[in-house]
Amino acid sequence: MIPFFVQIKCQLGRSYEVANAIADAEIASEIYSTAGDFDLLVKFYVADGTDIGHFINEKVQTVPGIQDTRTIVTYKAF
Repeated sequence: MIPFFVQIKCQLGRSYEVANAIADAEIASEIYSTAGDFDLLVKFYVADGTDIGHFINEKVQTVPGIQDTRTIVTYKAF
């Protein structure tokens, strides 16, 4: 499994709606609300060989209320 994080900027007033939609879709491991430039930090796992770009484009960015995303690919957990 490949872990990665996505920072999500939501349309104003829609961060809880977006978080609930991602949780309901059962595609994320963890979902956190955050302060700063982005509203949510979401941890995902995909199977080896999965195209992360396609996953984000098709499964994440299509959630209503998302304005912007930033993907962080990780290498090793300590």
